[in-house]
Amino acid sequence: MKSLSKNFIVIILILIGISLAFALFANPFEEKNEISLSELVQDINSEKIERVTIEGEKLLVVYTDGGKAESQKEQGAALSETLLNLGVVPEKLSSLIIEQKNPSGLAALLLPLSYILIPLLLFGLFFFFMFRQAKAGVSQAFDFTKAKARLFGADGQDKERITFKDVAGLKEAKQELEEVVDFLKHPKKYLAIGAKIPRGVLLVGPPGTGKTLLARAVAAEAGVPFFSASGSEFIEMFVGVGSSRVRDLFGTAKKAGRSIIFIDELDAIGRTRGAGYGGGHDEREQTLNQILVEMDGFERDDTRIVMAATNRPDVLDSALLRPGRFDRRIILDLPDINDREAILKIHARIVPSSAVNFREVAERTPGFSGADLANLVNESAILAARRNKKQISQADILESIDKVLLGPERKSHILSKKEKEITAYHEGGHALVAASLPGADPIRKVSIISRGNTGGYTLKLPTEDKHLRSKADFLDELTVLMGGYAAERLIFKDITTGPSDDLQKASEVARALIKTYGMSEKLGPVTFGEKEEMIFLGRDAREYRNYSDEVANEIDKEVKNLLESSLKKAEDILRKRRTTLAKIAKTLIKKETLEQEEFEKLIGKKRGQ
Repeated sequence: MKSLSKNFIVIILILIGISLAFALFANPFEEKNEISLSELVQDINSEKIERVTIEGEKLLVVYTDGGKAESQKEQGAALSETLLNLGVVPEKLSSLIIEQKNPSGLAALLLPLSYILIPLLLFGLFFFFMFRQAKAGVSQAFDFTKAKARLFGADGQDKERITFKDVAGLKEAKQELEEVVDFLKHPKKYLAIGAKIPRGVLLVGPPGTGKTLLARAVAAEAGVPFFSASGSEFIEMFVGVGSSRVRDLFGTAKKAGRSIIFIDELDAIGRTRGAGYGGGHDEREQTLNQILVEMDGFERDDTRIVMAATNRPDVLDSALLRPGRFDRRIILDLPDINDREAILKIHARIVPSSAVNFREVAERTPGFSGADLANLVNESAILAARRNKKQISQADILESIDKVLLGPERKSHILSKKEKEITAYHEGGHALVAASLPGADPIRKVSIISRGNTGGYTLKLPTEDKHLRSKADFLDELTVLMGGYAAERLIFKDITTGPSDDLQKASEVARALIKTYGMSEKLGPVTFGEKEEMIFLGRDAREYRNYSDEVANEIDKEVKNLLESSLKKAEDILRKRRTTLAKIAKTLIKKETLEQEEFEKLIGKKRGQ
């Protein structure tokens, strides 16, 4: 469309130029005086005229002083006869130069025709270019069968070459993929011993863990073209488009020889067949069938490898996962503390920083993916630039963590003096209870600055990643959650709406402890409730009861007992350490934020002591 618009403008300018040229040709800039025959007779008798040229019915008059004029002769009569009849003195007429200028027959014919033919020719060329461009645009717009894959690697334009060194963590995944790289580099070594090159590699992991990044690293390490496409790009409103695009993608990769075909978000087209509203004629299923056929068509010495990424392996069709299709499944987990530290250092390469303790940042970011950490470093850089800094500091990164987790500061949300005091005691209750329990995570930060939907927050994070949780951990968490409620009731003899979110979380934890993990002493090691997979709606799960009303009542009683027991334990801790609680609250009212070192100095002892 850009080319069409450009050509249209050029043609319009050409037409305007031609029109101006014709206008100048028909009406030149030189002004010519129109005179009548009687005036011509007077000027001849006065000897003012040197020459008269006859062009058809037009008379071109040249004066002795160099001036020019035009006139019209009488039709069917000679000029000399007309002038004599109008009173020209014969002696004056004989001394006058009279020229006859007649154009040739061909020129006389072409001259008037040119005024018609040239504009028609220009308009014809204009419409010819218009229709040709429109035809090319329509052909391109409706060529749905071409795959929209992006090419990186050997013949592609890969501005950022990604290697395994640029991917922090994921040691086991990289070890598995190094074999794939070796297959692509030295296929004959494996074919000679009778081994089959793996057809497909499925990367499974939560969003942001680096699946696409790792696939590009494999292509860069092997030095082969990398054809990347998203699963949703194969589906269009027209039937048969998806399967045509699959054929085109695999055919293009075959021409490239050794190559990698990468399909991101495979679950968009690889869901279990027969579960859609369209039945077996569903366009998505036809696309999936074509992928299965293409992967079956690989010959033994074929050096194309299909890589795919998904975070929903549970919904994939079983035919995709059988041997001969996706032979290998590689799990990508969220990075642990050491991996997070390494990822932060990689992303900080392009961001000037000074004296940043990446280990501390890694400790404060459990559950963050690689993409989350990249966003964290970017938020820190934006914050530093906003403050006119040349480098990011530790304070910038720690503040960005709060922004990412809880949202930006709500400076317009100003608490009254009484509300500020209640919030300070509430957050102080959480922090002091957590510091008094040996199994609770250490307090990293306490603040009464509003962020997101919270009036204040207490940040407690483990020093190392945990993969298993005990019943004692859950009970400590319940006690900490009830700390704010207990502090308000103890100090103000009343409660506000502030603890509502804490109570909701505590109820969910207590119910999960009983129903999901079977940790109830009274009900025993039994789980309650089953999840029904809604396969026609994408396999979303919905829980339904598989227990009686009597058991439901017992579960409710157990939940209530756990919450009341946790509340009593929190109140006992705060009652015994009421002076320390008041000290924390007053400091929060004054400073609004307490970091870990200052908080531990206030309570006089470290966690667990």
